[in-house]
Amino acid sequence: MTAETSQTLDRGLRVLKLLADTDHGLTVTELSNKLGVNRTVVYRLLATLEQHALVRRDLGGRARVGLGVLRLGRQVHPLVREAALPALRSLAEDIGATAHLTLVDGAEALAVAVVEPTWTDYHVAYRAGFRHPLDRGAAGRAILSARQKPALEPGYTLTHGELEAGASGAAAPLLGVTGVEGSVGVVMLADAVPERVGPRVMDAAREVAEALR
Repeated sequence: MTAETSQTLDRGLRVLKLLADTDHGLTVTELSNKLGVNRTVVYRLLATLEQHALVRRDLGGRARVGLGVLRLGRQVHPLVREAALPALRSLAEDIGATAHLTLVDGAEALAVAVVEPTWTDYHVAYRAGFRHPLDRGAAGRAILSARQKPALEPGYTLTHGELEAGASGAAAPLLGVTGVEGSVGVVMLADAVPERVGPRVMDAAREVAEALR
């Protein structure tokens, strides 16, 4: 800590990060051990975060992330979308297919940014806000592949007809971006994805990841 930073705020943010990394919540004792502070400090931090709906405690006393973070999270998508648009535009124009940035939203994949090519006679209509299960479509499958191989670069994922009849998709996961789980991909009307598309999608995913760091 430096003279310009707040120790209390730092601890509160660390609490939120710890809770975000667990599906089962944490007890006061567990938080105390992880933070290296006494239980009284943890109680005060949790009480303050609860007042802002950023933390909730269940009947068993385990603390979890509260619904208040959703209000903060709504402001994240526009920032992410703005950072990703240049790489998506380049990808869409280069490939001649609809490019998209997809993020995890619960158990679903959510398209938060979409760019359609300007020079093609036809292309797949794909809109921001479109949702689908993570285990269907190239975008969601690419995200799942990164979860399964966190220490490796999973490469790209190809699918055909999983979300729309006659459409093929290619996507690569975003890697190395703290707090963001997603993928970059394209969708096209084709029976198969051309060979050059997969590596090009991976390049675009790296560009977006770099813009978000």
